[in-house]
Amino acid sequence: MMDIEFFAASMAEICGHCLVAPGRVLRFTIITNPKAGGFVIQKRWRRHEETLKLYRAKAASLPARQAGPSICSKEKGGPAPGLILTTGPGHASKIAAALIDEIEAGEKAVTGLHPFHLIITAGGDGTSLEVLTGLFHAKPETLSHCVVLRLPMGTGNDGADAAELADALDLLVEPVRIDRARALRLRTATSKGPFLAFNILSVGLDAFVTHMTNKMKGKFPGDSYKLWVDIAALFYDRIYRVDYMDVRALDEKGREIQNFREKVLLLAVGASGHRTYGSHNRILPDDRNVCAVKQMPLLRKVALKGLFKTGEHIRCRESILLSAACMEFRGEHPILAQMDGETALLTKEDFPAAIELTSPVVPVLKPS
Repeated sequence: MMDIEFFAASMAEICGHCLVAPGRVLRFTIITNPKAGGFVIQKRWRRHEETLKLYRAKAASLPARQAGPSICSKEKGGPAPGLILTTGPGHASKIAAALIDEIEAGEKAVTGLHPFHLIITAGGDGTSLEVLTGLFHAKPETLSHCVVLRLPMGTGNDGADAAELADALDLLVEPVRIDRARALRLRTATSKGPFLAFNILSVGLDAFVTHMTNKMKGKFPGDSYKLWVDIAALFYDRIYRVDYMDVRALDEKGREIQNFREKVLLLAVGASGHRTYGSHNRILPDDRNVCAVKQMPLLRKVALKGLFKTGEHIRCRESILLSAACMEFRGEHPILAQMDGETALLTKEDFPAAIELTSPVVPVLKPS
């Protein structure tokens, strides 16, 4: 099982020598979901433990810097400096709000440089979604004093900054730059939403798989996503009617790029191309950030479902791939949407709806 004190001590050591925001006083907060797969699956934790030992030694070879835990993490009474354990859905959102308050209070300092906040998420896609959503709504000035790093400590980790922990920790011990990440926003014709995602926002069969995976979480051991993919291939059409949808693709200036009317099995839009979901299914394997898949007979669904793991589905006649800043869609029947693993049901009254790219907002780390 996870040794929480070892994890916290290792991350504090790495942060105390990291190369993020050189010359600034650093405050770090590690928002941790102790029930995430990377902690509770013993084989994964053992691998992470060895990685942490290695990077703790790497960090110790770097000069120490003026760094310490955030006030927020001290007040929350975590098991170790800088660490806050989440207790359930919505908790990471509250922690993010408290951090924003702390950063904004620091901005009022009369003398000296404002502390720079390194916000690390150590959980699954749900934890990072809550934190990034909070930061998305923060003031631009506030965001100039912080950056977020998403460690791959969940089961799927499609929204993390790297698929492997070592690659994510490289962003702390190697020279880096701060970039701004776009979000995806789902707008509806009703008061429902808007909803945000930072990896992939989609509607259709894959959202049903996500919904059922979430619903049965805790009842099935390990990652049940693949099981629900198999079930959905057989039964999705019996639960949700797959009928014609009118779809329009727009560019950054709102000009129409393409339109089509098809029976849409799923429509996925990424914050960029080269995106995965559902434990590294390569739904967007190239530079294009939109994939629509047309309805197909049952036997063909069963035959082709494995291609989404490798990205080979883009060569199938049922796939429509393109790049767009906004995808407008309208249908007559209820359909599920998923936003980085969270789901919502859209009904006829919610149409027309649109999935759109926002401007770059949330500060993230990139290799220098």
